[in-house]
Amino acid sequence: MAKFRKAATGMTLAEHLAEARYRFFVSAAAVLVLAVLSFIFYPNILHLLQEPYCRATPKRCTFLVTNPLDGLTLRVKIAFYGGFFFSLPVLLWQCWRFITPGMKARERKYAIPFVASSVLFFAGGVAIAYYSFGHAIRFLQSIGGKELVAFYNPNQYLGLFVLMMFIFGLTFEFPVVLVALELAGIVTPRQLLRSWRYAIIAITVASAVFTPSGDPLSMLALAVPLTFFYFMSIGVGKLCKK
Repeated sequence: MAKFRKAATGMTLAEHLAEARYRFFVSAAAVLVLAVLSFIFYPNILHLLQEPYCRATPKRCTFLVTNPLDGLTLRVKIAFYGGFFFSLPVLLWQCWRFITPGMKARERKYAIPFVASSVLFFAGGVAIAYYSFGHAIRFLQSIGGKELVAFYNPNQYLGLFVLMMFIFGLTFEFPVVLVALELAGIVTPRQLLRSWRYAIIAITVASAVFTPSGDPLSMLALAVPLTFFYFMSIGVGKLCKK
């Protein structure tokens, strides 16, 4: 048995491992640098994250801290989340650069459009979650009744907010995945078009299940774009097949 067998790309196993290590270090460095910047600009980021809360309850949108370590924990969490969020273009690009040597020339030309569209769709999902979160806060407050006075712990607030933005951002990758499946020949635009009724039911159910706040407006804010993306993916798949 040979020490290293050449892959279809002409790279040995050792070269693949070296390439993976390089991509990992570049990604880790990007996350670290942007996490440090997020830690430095923590007041600005916190103000931005607090804005939906202030829109929901303009007269009382301060946070309640009951633990001396809550402030430090919050700042570290914001730095951690900020590092990953702001470095997303770099992470996706490094992933694509690692897998493209094993692709055919026709497949490699889609690398930049796929990375760009993945970043844009993820950012779009985060933006929708950001602007609908204020409505989610109002809904959750109204469910509890007027007898409850809301003073939120910033770490719990941040946890729910980040989870909602992550789920929206991730589900907004739906059209990118569909187009990739069409290009790979796993599904065809005709098959997707035939199954549009089942797709809408699945999208509606998934939106109800995966929306963290559970309010109707946030579910609609997720379901309506995903339905549009489904039909848009069929059109894009047809264009790419030509």
